[in-house]
Amino acid sequence: MQKAPLYRKVNTTARGVRHNFGGEFRHDRHSKEAKASEKTRTSMGGKAQRGLDYTPLFRFLISKIGQDWTQVHSEAVSRLDREEPIYRLVAKWPDQQRDFVCVGESSFFSGLFIDEANRLRAVNPEMNESSLYPYCKCCTHTFNGIRFTRPFTEGASGFFFPSDGGGAA
Repeated sequence: MQKAPLYRKVNTTARGVRHNFGGEFRHDRHSKEAKASEKTRTSMGGKAQRGLDYTPLFRFLISKIGQDWTQVHSEAVSRLDREEPIYRLVAKWPDQQRDFVCVGESSFFSGLFIDEANRLRAVNPEMNESSLYPYCKCCTHTFNGIRFTRPFTEGASGFFFPSDGGGAA
């Protein structure tokens, strides 16, 4: 039985949604800066990956904390279009470990790493949705898919941990 992929397509036809598209080839085709034969031989930029949401992957990885990394990795790769999105949350090296990772505008997920026993672990297991303050009033901020419980306060700019009084991650 085929399992569902760990990514989904974003609605790219909705009003006001931009996915970082560049200029169109038709605007450069007949420019006098370069010969027409050189312009027609260039790439039209078909390699960009736009309109994909990897939130299902991030939730999958969070749900697999404590399990064997080899099995988790092989299942994730089999259900993805490419391997790179895994390493947005999972640190490859100790100096890349972060308590949390911002994905998008106001979605945050726990930072992950692989321990010595080849198990997937959270960098800061005590961190939860009440550990961070939102940085603006207009957005819905989430941590691992759960809304922040702390309200927006005008004096608090950035992300603060209540235990240390304001160290940014």
